[in-house]
Amino acid sequence: MKKIIFTEKAPAPIGPYNQAVLTGNTLYVSGQIAINPVNGTLITETIEAETTQVMENLKAILEAAGMTFENVVKSSIFIQNMNDFGAINTVYGSYFNEKTAPARETVQVACLPKNVNIEISVIATI
Repeated sequence: MKKIIFTEKAPAPIGPYNQAVLTGNTLYVSGQIAINPVNGTLITETIEAETTQVMENLKAILEAAGMTFENVVKSSIFIQNMNDFGAINTVYGSYFNEKTAPARETVQVACLPKNVNIEISVIATI
């Protein structure tokens, strides 16, 4: 059995996928980019602002599933420019307790949807 998780507090999917799927005790959250769910605009003024919007979108989806960042066991970060890693890491790290932070990989990619600079997906458990 799988349960589809959806919240209007995060951007609606822009393709044939859902914001998140809960199966058993595991939540799989689709990659989030910096779309403001209120007005649909992309937040790309700075990498810090872009990363913050991505994390807020993830937070909203986690909350819709009754979870927090403490439930996240794995995250995947895709970035356009590895030179942005330090700034991204600072914002990303502010959402986690360092002692209980999830496993993670960060990968530089050639292109992301809507030409954004960062996309993050997470897996969380109850």
